[in-house]
Amino acid sequence: MAIRAALLVLGATLLAGCSAAGEDDAISETAATTRTCPPPPAQAWAWVPGGRFTMGEDARLSEEGPPREVELAGFWMATREVTNAEFAAFVAATGYRTLAERDPPALEGAPPEMLLPGSAVFTVPDANNPSWWRWVPGANWRNPSGPGSNIEGRDREPVVQIAYDDALAYARWAGKSLPTEEQWELAAATGGANRREPVTAEGEPTANYWQGVFPARNLALDGFRGRAPTGCFPADRHGIHDLIGNVWEWTGSARNAEANVIKGGSFLCASNYCARYRPAARQFQERGLGTDHIGIRLIDTERSPPVSSAD
Repeated sequence: MAIRAALLVLGATLLAGCSAAGEDDAISETAATTRTCPPPPAQAWAWVPGGRFTMGEDARLSEEGPPREVELAGFWMATREVTNAEFAAFVAATGYRTLAERDPPALEGAPPEMLLPGSAVFTVPDANNPSWWRWVPGANWRNPSGPGSNIEGRDREPVVQIAYDDALAYARWAGKSLPTEEQWELAAATGGANRREPVTAEGEPTANYWQGVFPARNLALDGFRGRAPTGCFPADRHGIHDLIGNVWEWTGSARNAEANVIKGGSFLCASNYCARYRPAARQFQERGLGTDHIGIRLIDTERSPPVSSAD
């Protein structure tokens, strides 16, 4: 799918229901609003035991089901998302340029701005512009919302504006892999993620997502209106942070020749519209297009299972 076509359908299908507002564009460039994060956790690897599980359990939407039995071997998963600082180290070591920093393909009839390097940024629809998304020249991993935005002082936040090829390049450089959709869902489901909404029994948010009625108001009860630094929310049973919420995560599983599955939802998902912050939830993203709420998590396929594991 061409980038122009993708932008036309993103608001209606791809990542449908993940909120934003004009307010959120600016707020996503700031850090916490009320939540104090613990010291940043070092990148580590958590063992996810293999086994048989029901993929698509408690499916809400047609593409999430029907439920099916899947059996997987155990694997090591990164305990947090790849950060701006880590991606910057990759770029410094290799000189890599992300897709958003390169000239886009020339598309007949494309508006002039879509012939410039840039990426997709979420914006609030209004009477003059009903689109959820806009192409912003100059938007990239260093400038997630375009010129005027930056990642200074935000080393710990997850890197975004990353297309699939960018995620794959980083994974290969790091000697790791992207999780398959099956691995990602097994980790989330067995790690104890709530199958309906990421809250405690008392209703306390356990992840960075949108509280309130989208898109009218974000109450930010979780302490954030934008991306949160990695590891701010408690780890799951496996010791993994932020599988749910914060930013979507690329998987290595293809949906078709043009798109891959992304999992986990983001800080823009609301209960009244999207609700993709569940283990079973899945969405599809064009491989050549990043956004300001999709990032990377890795698995390590070379590391030996723990000695105590019977897996």
